Amino acid sequence: MERTDALAAVGSVEEVCRLIDLVSDTMDDYLYICDFQNDFYYISPQAKKRFLLPSNQFHNVMKVHEQLVYPDDIMELKKEFELLENGERKTHSMMYRWMSADGKPIWINCRGRVIEKDGKPWYMVGCINEIGGRQKADNISGLLGEASLKQYIDRKASENTAPEGFFLRVGIDGLKGINARLGMEYGDMLLHRTAKYIQHCILPQEQLYYMSGDEFLIVNLQGGTEKDAKKLYKKIQEKIEQFIEKNNYQVVYTVSAGLILCRDIREFGSANLLKLTEFTLNQAKKLGKNTCYTFCEKDYKAFLHRQKLMRQLRKAVKHGYEGFEAYFQPLYSTDRDRIFGAETLMRFHSEEFGMVSPAEFIPILEETGLIIPAGRWILDQALMACVQFQKVIPDFHISVNLSPVQIMKSCVDKDILSGIARYGLSPSHLIVELTESDLLESDLRFRRTWARLKGNGVQLALDDFGSGYSNFRYLTEMQPDIIKIDRLFTANAMAHEFDFRQLLLFCEMVHSLNLSLCIEGTETREELQRISEMVPEYIQGYYFGKPCERAAFEQLIEEQEWGSKQNRQR
Repeated sequence: MERTDALAAVGSVEEVCRLIDLVSDTMDDYLYICDFQNDFYYISPQAKKRFLLPSNQFHNVMKVHEQLVYPDDIMELKKEFELLENGERKTHSMMYRWMSADGKPIWINCRGRVIEKDGKPWYMVGCINEIGGRQKADNISGLLGEASLKQYIDRKASENTAPEGFFLRVGIDGLKGINARLGMEYGDMLLHRTAKYIQHCILPQEQLYYMSGDEFLIVNLQGGTEKDAKKLYKKIQEKIEQFIEKNNYQVVYTVSAGLILCRDIREFGSANLLKLTEFTLNQAKKLGKNTCYTFCEKDYKAFLHRQKLMRQLRKAVKHGYEGFEAYFQPLYSTDRDRIFGAETLMRFHSEEFGMVSPAEFIPILEETGLIIPAGRWILDQALMACVQFQKVIPDFHISVNLSPVQIMKSCVDKDILSGIARYGLSPSHLIVELTESDLLESDLRFRRTWARLKGNGVQLALDDFGSGYSNFRYLTEMQPDIIKIDRLFTANAMAHEFDFRQLLLFCEMVHSLNLSLCIEGTETREELQRISEMVPEYIQGYYFGKPCERAAFEQLIEEQEWGSKQNRQR
């Protein structure tokens, strides 16, 4: 068709707008017309709900787009628009981002054709489709996808009934490793076969959808029970086992599943459906895989609590470690009969949760990598405090704990040595504590970090010795300066004579290797007397002081020094 005939064929702007209204409900994409002569824009009405539009029709086209388009993309769009308006470009095809109604960038593909009149651009008609959204179907698995699932759920919700049934989210365990070993084509074949086996197992009234990666969702809205879902999962497992046998064990794999009943979804809202099913599958994988986990409200609320705490920790790190505090617990020297140092302990206080246990927030810091900046902060607090405490006790030692994450993912040895130099401390006044683990024995990066710190005079302590599998080769191969006995080990020794004798023998061995010994968990005078039989160089526990803030610790050592001075004067 000639361009001069196109205007007549398409019709007037008003006719195009009526046509857009007529067909918009039958399409997922958004039709539009841009009238260059009147600086007017009209788009499918449903676009108003999805994007940051003042209306689905407006004047001052580019000015509105300045608010609608993601800031990084607006200049490129302006250049494109000028070419279209000036007639230098007859077609439009551009991928860029519009802002959603809730302020998030969404990738779109905007295509259009310029309609001319008397050789001038008159208006442009075209289509916008989201390119970041999920597909309606997956060609590898041969199943409908997440977008189709949402349509199915919306259709059921419009029936004004509260369906009973379940959602069973199934995931292939270790597909990424199989792809790496046998190739993507083999992995795709496995994905397709798994989909096929699930389809063979489900009932006619059940729907199967492909989610993403290696996951599927089975939907039963016809009264299926937990027992029905568990039975279905077993059938799927059996089908996969049969395939593995027929395939002569070329690959052995399993599937995990997360189960949630419709009644549980109603309590948390249908908008959270996919989040809830994703949670249940993740829980199944955390339990060791090849199992089916049934949704538990208590577990989910604990998960939400942890997610909220994670967000607060991120915010705290970003805003100058607001809520973090450095606490100090006394280290007592038996040779000097006095406090000679302190272990630095990280604490976190939240307005919403109050004082959060380190057992709760430290693993989150490690999991997210936030332990790296937080570790630098606590190191700085420790070194700064040591300088202050040395004004009271010139030979004061400060101890800090390192996480394996700091060693594996940061140059923590550089942080430590530069911090020592910055505060003008002697390296021997810093004790770095590392918890006994397999990492100590096998990781090359750890060994290099350990060697560099020792080579520069930093003291190293092996913490919580005896809490797990104690490999005594650590003592000779790693040659730590101090061995710290775990408080639970100490408590057992105080309660049982056999454990006490065992600990005595261990202490003798530590001393025979010319290593120093620190006993943790001393809480009473009676325990102190028994622990003294082990002849430890250092003791730590509530008997000498609980972890406290810097000001309180400074007062504690000032009182000690004042008392010692009074005794000498007598």
